[in-house]
Amino acid sequence: MADRLDPTLRITMLPRDTNAHGTIFGGIILSHIDLAGGIAASKQASGNFVTRAMREVEFIAPVYVGDVVSFYAAVLRRGTTSITIKVSVEAERGKEPRRRVKVTEAEVVYVAVDETGKPAPL
Repeated sequence: MADRLDPTLRITMLPRDTNAHGTIFGGIILSHIDLAGGIAASKQASGNFVTRAMREVEFIAPVYVGDVVSFYAAVLRRGTTSITIKVSVEAERGKEPRRRVKVTEAEVVYVAVDETGKPAPL
């Protein structure tokens, strides 16, 4: 069961983040999902984490230049060496302040690692 979704990261999308169609690259959003999930994982245990998997990312709405994109995170599961974080993404339209749309969500699995890169207990 997921903890409460906490606001973890907010980013204003800039022209440098766009593709040829004028919308934000999906890869930019994926990168921020990974950052937001990593922040949430680091609040659960000290040490280093690596991303093991990002599950079922489906984009349901575009993101435009000027949108403020918020990333919310919650712990779904906690194992011996891994933690699964749900990251939900929504955009507040730059041209329509206070109008929010869901963009996507993902489950991201992180593994705690020691100094040698081997899995370590949480």
